[in-house]
Amino acid sequence: MQIHQIKRKTQRKRSIKVGRGGKRGKTSGRGTKGQKARSGRKLRPEMRDIIKRLPKLRGYQFNSFQKRPFVINIGDIDKNFADGSTVDLKALIEKGLAPSRARKTGVKILADGEFSKKIVFSGFVFSGKAKEKIENAGGKINKL
Repeated sequence: MQIHQIKRKTQRKRSIKVGRGGKRGKTSGRGTKGQKARSGRKLRPEMRDIIKRLPKLRGYQFNSFQKRPFVINIGDIDKNFADGSTVDLKALIEKGLAPSRARKTGVKILADGEFSKKIVFSGFVFSGKAKEKIENAGGKINKL
């Protein structure tokens, strides 16, 4: 074996030859002009703009995605229903106390107003005081 027959184990790294010398020429691997070619460049991520706009698209004040229940006061039910009747969502919609959209969102009964009738409720969410008033008047709450 002679010296000119010896081969390297690993290939030699070759530097790209440019007229002025060095490994990178002209634009130094940055493409052409503009913000991206400048030193210390910082581009705002596109996703950031979308995320920042989300609260406003949802209605500002960070409204939740959950549907809020339609609210009815116990005093209104006392005025519109007779003693011993049963109150459910269908009855409320027929009497005009709740809109038809309440089928999706549900109904919450609050304790505002006087209540003195024995009425049976089914399929609603109640505030603590409303529950108390219904039970004190002799009414019932059926859970579904």
